Amino acid sequence: MPSGKRARQQRRLAAVKAPPPVRSKGAARGPRGPRQASPRTLAIGGGILALAVIGIVLGIALGGGKSSGIPKGTPTTGSVGPNSLPGAADIRDLYKGIPQQGLYLGKAKAPVQMVMFIDLQCPICQDFEVNSLPTIVRKYIRTGNVRLHLRPWAFIGPDSFKGQKAEIAAAQQNRAFEFAGVLYDNQGTENTGWMTDGVLAQIAASVPGLNVPQLFSARNGGSVSAEAKQIDTEATQFKVSGTPTILVGKTGQTPKSVSKPSLSPTLAEVEQAIDTALIKA
Repeated sequence: MPSGKRARQQRRLAAVKAPPPVRSKGAARGPRGPRQASPRTLAIGGGILALAVIGIVLGIALGGGKSSGIPKGTPTTGSVGPNSLPGAADIRDLYKGIPQQGLYLGKAKAPVQMVMFIDLQCPICQDFEVNSLPTIVRKYIRTGNVRLHLRPWAFIGPDSFKGQKAEIAAAQQNRAFEFAGVLYDNQGTENTGWMTDGVLAQIAASVPGLNVPQLFSARNGGSVSAEAKQIDTEATQFKVSGTPTILVGKTGQTPKSVSKPSLSPTLAEVEQAIDTALIKA
């Protein structure tokens, strides 16, 4: 698993202009066929290839080489402290005090809605989470102008489904955004099997107030499965073909994608869409 230091540095560095990143594209639902690797994905993958081994080793160390439950010694309730994963304190501060209900972030009566489809092992989603989302949270969500609806979709591989279930279970405790944030700050290389139960337990234990056993118990429950199916339905409805996909619109109206189907959204595109919707609100 990569150190969260890289993610924190990304959060603090000024954005460098680059060609729009190609969105991670999925294959058919059900058993996953090969997906089209984007140039941006390959670039990121090349940069962190050496860290894949670290992710696997850490997964084995934390999970006892298995993916069967909570490792001994894991705190019952998450907190930020000496044993927390890198980035946990930054994530806590980013979302502190913002209304959170399930997979929604922000005031219920916000004039603009933003829907975001992600895959928790998608490196392009990680890039947006670290470099762009904090600006949106501070500028629009914390100020009450935008309410974000997170839709954790799963299409890349087995780790996607494990992450989706854990994310939805965290949402049942109103900790979905902190859980996703810590996970992205410590994301492993996709399709390497890095997302073990041990890793998920340490992520959960780094989210203040999150009941770890409750999350593990809930992730395989019927309500989590029902939410996952609903996300599948919405992905079809909005013709989502990859992640991240972001839709913005006036609250009460059907939101629209802020970018072309083959490209990932940029911060500038999201801000422009939000500003336009605010004018109409």
